[in-house]
Amino acid sequence: MNTAATPVQPLKLPDLAAPAALGGSWNNILAIAGVVIKELCRRKDFYVLFVLTALITLAMGSVSFFSEDKIVRYVKELCLFLIWIASLVIAITTAARQIPVERENRTLFPLLAKPVTRNQLLLGKFLGCWLAVGLSLLAFYVFFGVIAGTKEHEWPVLNYFQAATLHWFMLGVVCAMTLLGSLVFAAPSSNNTITFAVSVGILLVGRHLNKIALKLEEPTQTVVYAIYFALPHLELFDVRDLIVHNWGLIRWDIWAAALAYAAVYAALFLGLACLRFRHRALN
Repeated sequence: MNTAATPVQPLKLPDLAAPAALGGSWNNILAIAGVVIKELCRRKDFYVLFVLTALITLAMGSVSFFSEDKIVRYVKELCLFLIWIASLVIAITTAARQIPVERENRTLFPLLAKPVTRNQLLLGKFLGCWLAVGLSLLAFYVFFGVIAGTKEHEWPVLNYFQAATLHWFMLGVVCAMTLLGSLVFAAPSSNNTITFAVSVGILLVGRHLNKIALKLEEPTQTVVYAIYFALPHLELFDVRDLIVHNWGLIRWDIWAAALAYAAVYAALFLGLACLRFRHRALN
């Protein structure tokens, strides 16, 4: 008779370290993001751009012919253009200096000596830049909305909400692209110039690349088409006409799809930045 005992299976306890590690990672990312937001509050970039935009908006809004429809649209379009330029400058300059400044001040090594990984550092920098830009964008849109509302006696809050969120997500793509550039280009100044030129170029020419490709010969046509489909089309998020001409709301499913589109490109640029940062020497 076989009396061999059946081996006892060890009891598997739930892995409690994984949630704790996840919570610790998130705390590290939030802490780094908080430092970035405080840094923007201490710098004068936002305040200078906000004061300039506010003064121009007040000057344009105080004209006596604000009841004329065409003049109203021109004034609103100019003010929104200034907001777009100011927010783009804030987003690019804030994101471009994050990693280079940490390296120059020799604070990158103490950060990574703590239980902070390179990916957590980069994600924290991105989140801080994106939230900081969102706060500045909120200030711009609230101020502009109050001025326009007091003159037109209309308060299209949902229109402003859709335009501001689309604008904010577009700037998230720009922040991620700038962080990737800070790990590719040697100096923040060159990163600022190239990223700003690329962003403005996409906003102005991006929607016309497919039309340009039709007039070209092969293989140039295929190359231009590839660029057209690979680029993040930032111009899709430019819905200033929604506010300028007091149009109806964008369909919410289209609005949500646009936000998802921006999130995918921001994640792509962040993934490339993390990959680059992981294999880059810190000295």
